[in-house]
Amino acid sequence: MVSRSIPNALTIAGSDPSGGAGLQADIKTFSALGVYATNVITAVIAQNTRGVVAVEPVSVGLIRTQLDNLLDDVEIDTVKIGMVASREVAQAIAAALARRRPRWIVLDPVMVAKSGDRLVDDEGLRAVRDILVPLADVITPNLPEAAALLGTEVPRDLAAMEAMVGDLAALGAPYGLLKGGHLPLDRCPDLLWVPNATRWLDAPRLRTRNLHGAGCALSSAIAAHLAHLPPTHPDVEQAIGDAKQWLLQALEASDRLTVGQGKGPPNHFHAWW
Repeated sequence: MVSRSIPNALTIAGSDPSGGAGLQADIKTFSALGVYATNVITAVIAQNTRGVVAVEPVSVGLIRTQLDNLLDDVEIDTVKIGMVASREVAQAIAAALARRRPRWIVLDPVMVAKSGDRLVDDEGLRAVRDILVPLADVITPNLPEAAALLGTEVPRDLAAMEAMVGDLAALGAPYGLLKGGHLPLDRCPDLLWVPNATRWLDAPRLRTRNLHGAGCALSSAIAAHLAHLPPTHPDVEQAIGDAKQWLLQALEASDRLTVGQGKGPPNHFHAWW
């Protein structure tokens, strides 16, 4: 086998014509962090920085064909899974990745856009929870997504976040980051869980509107950092922390961009431009 110094990453996600979220955000993030980006599209979404106006899911047959065709040819080191709209799509993704298991799978359970628009129905939500969460190495729900996965109320304070983590871990992913940005605090505390332990990862709350696709960028940054880890004694916690720090810098540099009239994107290439 030919030795590769640049890992290959795959994003399985919906599109965003404005380039700030979904597939496009993942490809930018992978590229910025030194991994080669490949993609399988699950839905075509008509949206901009102000909101979503239409969602057209890609047929499960075409998703399956995209996956099989790509994975038959390209050795994938790390996968980020984003928007999954149906049980059939979740099953197709799980089957394809089980046959050609990559080193790392990161699941961002995308259900609601930053604009508040719902992107998946209840059946799609259950499919993500029952089929894809147990397949993942790392999941990255925000508070509304975590509440949807568990069928509970959205946490309103840090104690409620802590109480939720055990139930999230029990869904099957050994690592996860419960994102606390929805709490009305002057900080953005995320709660990391690893096998048999939890730890708070804190960050300042930035005064920016440019949060469009921030969750997509974080999960794909985690996938990229995981791809660079050595095969022996990989430090997953460090990879997640590094990804969070990268996103903070991307948000701090986001005002260098002028994209749309609503919620702008992070500056994925802040270290390059």
